[in-house]
Amino acid sequence: MPQTPHPNDLTGLYAQMLLVRTYENAIVAGSTAGKVPGTCTSVGQEAAAVGIVNALSGDDLILTNHRSAGHLLARGADPGRLLAEVMGRSDGYCQGMSGSLHISVKELGVVLTSTIVGAELSMATGVALAQQMQGQLGIVACFFGDGAACEGSFHESLNLASLWNLPILYVCENNHWQAFVHRREANSRDHVADWAASYRIPAATVDGNDVSAVLAAARQARETIRETGRPYLLETLTYRTRGHFEPDDQAYVDPAERNAWLARDPITLCRQQLIDSGRLTVATADALAARVEDRIATALAFAENSPYPQPEQMLRHIYA
Repeated sequence: MPQTPHPNDLTGLYAQMLLVRTYENAIVAGSTAGKVPGTCTSVGQEAAAVGIVNALSGDDLILTNHRSAGHLLARGADPGRLLAEVMGRSDGYCQGMSGSLHISVKELGVVLTSTIVGAELSMATGVALAQQMQGQLGIVACFFGDGAACEGSFHESLNLASLWNLPILYVCENNHWQAFVHRREANSRDHVADWAASYRIPAATVDGNDVSAVLAAARQARETIRETGRPYLLETLTYRTRGHFEPDDQAYVDPAERNAWLARDPITLCRQQLIDSGRLTVATADALAARVEDRIATALAFAENSPYPQPEQMLRHIYA
């Protein structure tokens, strides 16, 4: 497994969050212009994704969901190849056949992206069992949202992981919205982490908009898994500030709630922390943002110049 980027300083984490946000903003702009298919974004959740992934080792495996851009980019995925995949082009990670909702990157340990709510939870136990039976050192990080925690697969997965002592880091990115339904309308608890105790699984809840807090909590969780060989559930409290799917006008969202979370935007908070501590100036922060913009512009040009798959590729990976 090749080495993946692990920034040791807040500036590196900030740069990764900027990359994720800029990448997804490019998708939003492309979708609005009719150049990029509509997809699910994770705008507002960057600290949760970046903090968790940077706590993992190169031997660890990842199973993620339909809001996967942050996990993939933090793991070291090339934004050009990701954009090519979203746009259905041959130079994408899956030759343009997965779109944004099913990307897998074997060389980075990203086993799958699942668009079926909770499906990655069902498969995490099997992947972790395989790791265990083969004597692999890595753990399995399984990302899901608060909506998936309302699925039966969540409880089935936790039950088996506890029973079989599987090295799984369950990561609930609690972003308060389950498609177009607020978590209060579908979830009997405020915290998904509360369910872990029923299965004798340790759990913690962390401010998902504070990248340093997420990184520290995830490192502690991974260390616990390695010491005990048992699963752990980490809940990151964050907020999805764009709609369920692009385009989506979010007419169903309480503006006061959204504005309160926008005031705690993880990238804005991290930028201010870096400036206040003297690690960045306004000028160097702006220069960093400009470099990220240039990188995404280059990635977008790469994707747009990538060819579409040939017709005969439709018959590949088909089993009958």
